[in-house]
Amino acid sequence: MTTTKQSIRVSMVDLKTQYNHIKTEIDEAIQNVLNTTAFINGPDVKTFRKSLGQFHGIDEATTCGNGTDALQIALMTLGLEPGDEVILPVHTYVATAEVIALLKLKPVFVDVCPDRFTIQPNDIVKAITKKTKVIVPVHLYGQCAEMDPILEIAKKYQLKVVEDSAQAIGAEYLHAGKSWQKTNTIGDIGALSFFPTKNLGCFGDGGALVSTDAELMRISHLIANHGQQIKYQHDLVGCNSRLDTLQAAILNVKLKYLSEYADRRQELAKYYDEHLNGIEHIQLPARFHDSTHVFNQYTIKVKNNQRDKLKEYLAGHQVPSIIYYPIPLHLQKAYFRPEFPKGSFPVTETLSEEVLSLPMHTEMTSEQSAYIVSVIHDFFK
Repeated sequence: MTTTKQSIRVSMVDLKTQYNHIKTEIDEAIQNVLNTTAFINGPDVKTFRKSLGQFHGIDEATTCGNGTDALQIALMTLGLEPGDEVILPVHTYVATAEVIALLKLKPVFVDVCPDRFTIQPNDIVKAITKKTKVIVPVHLYGQCAEMDPILEIAKKYQLKVVEDSAQAIGAEYLHAGKSWQKTNTIGDIGALSFFPTKNLGCFGDGGALVSTDAELMRISHLIANHGQQIKYQHDLVGCNSRLDTLQAAILNVKLKYLSEYADRRQELAKYYDEHLNGIEHIQLPARFHDSTHVFNQYTIKVKNNQRDKLKEYLAGHQVPSIIYYPIPLHLQKAYFRPEFPKGSFPVTETLSEEVLSLPMHTEMTSEQSAYIVSVIHDFFK
């Protein structure tokens, strides 16, 4: 395979082309909001709450300002006390730990599975103490964590489960080997992000919460709106976290295309699989029988200290790539504890030196994908 000599433009995410494909619908939705000037809690917000809820098999979702707020509100619905412990994977974005610390709870890190990249159930049990109250599995890169063993642990130790689904909206898990369930409907409550690069992204910040527990949904609605059901009557300590009507209008359009977007991502992942398979130093993303994969990221492992060299080579040929995540949370200054020095979480520390996410988006052309794999092949010649 030879590298194309002409310059081919490749993006990690091509939001402009995606917008152009649905421009008429998006522009009309935005103009309708401008015409009504209902910028806060307008009718589009209510419509999106209903549509997102129906997508997950519930009556209505709770919308909020962003995915980080969604995680924080999810924890706030559970009535936790300062000092309570929350178990989470150490290989995740900082927001998962950030909201735990902000609520004066204690983040307890656990290593992840080397191929699945999600929290290691066996290590969860080792981390449980009398103060443990919650497990936060992160459905990473578009694939579900191992929810059945996590739910068994939660039941045994009377713990709550908050799903971080920021990267995995629409992914499904084969629960108990019997029924496929969407993320956010497996644990007690789930948090979503609509950051523009997500599979369902708006044109700014946005987030939502989903639960099959009607009481948790009621509480999340209150918390996101200053703790009030009726204006000026505050039943709970809440926060001000709202999804703008403009963003809701955009999401109403894009939600209709979410399944199509997932199909396109899976097609591109299949292309990568077929054309990168067999390269000695690359390990392709693993698939598991109990989870679908919606590929928010296509993340390979590059062995034998070749990752950074490959990344530099790709950049030199106008192919972007991203490392999720270069510094594990336990080695970040904000979350460092002496009892967890370097070497404490070997799988995550190895991943931080090996993982590399390749361009993955719904608008990728066959020419672009062929160019990317050709550059990779040329590097390993």
